[in-house]
Order: sequence, then structure tokens, then C-alpha cells
Amino acid sequence: MSEESEPEGPSTGNERRGRGLEMMRQVYGWDIEDAPGEFFGITVDHLFGDIWTRPGLGMRDRRLLLIGVLAGQGLNDVLDIQIPAALANGELSPDELREIGIFLTHYVGWPLGSRLSIQIDTLIAKHEKRKRRDG
Repeated sequence: MSEESEPEGPSTGNERRGRGLEMMRQVYGWDIEDAPGEFFGITVDHLFGDIWTRPGLGMRDRRLLLIGVLAGQGLNDVLDIQIPAALANGELSPDELREIGIFLTHYVGWPLGSRLSIQIDTLIAKHEKRKRRDG
């Protein structure tokens, strides 16, 4: 991103980029390297550097909202990222995730909810297997 596209404010573009990359690491659960391109820059700087770091909601709250939106849209590929990250970060327990699946089923519809519940159980099993192996 060019200097001209950086909004004025108390933090520099480098601080914003660093804050965004760190938040992406927290959200996704793995290291994110800086990359070229305007879309990547907007994603890191704005979505993760500004929106995910705003005061008012904690990481768990944001994760709950995101899981609900993703489940409602049937975006299971993104849920495959968000659910393991929530488990790994200790934001949601297996029992809480299973309850989320039951609750959301009644709002997103039975086919999407059934898929979500199976996905949750599968991802919990993978997480627990990894914990036993690593720990």
C-alpha cells in the first residue's frame, strides 16, 4: 500500500500492519507472513488491524459471532479454520462448541446445522488427538 492510502491517525502504517498481522495470527492460529497486494493489505490493515482490535468485544465474542455467520451461510471451509482456532486458543470448549451446533441448527436450518454438528465433532476429535500426541 502506498503512503497516500494510509489513513491519518495516531499509528503509522507499519504499526497498523504489525497489529493486523498479530491479530491474524491470533484469529487463525498460525503465523501469517506479510504479503504483497492491495487486497492482502486491506485485509490485514483494516479488517484485522482496525476491526478485530476495536474495543467493546473480546476475541471470544467475535469468534462466536463469526461462527454463527459462517454457519448461517454454510461456509464450512472457513469454519474448518475458525473452530480449531477457538479450541486451540481456549476461547471455546468442546462442550460449548457442541451446544453452539445445537443452538444454531434451530436458526440456520436442519441441513446446515447437521453439517455443522458433524463438523464440530470431527474437529474436536482432531484437536483432542493432537493434544494427546503433542502433550
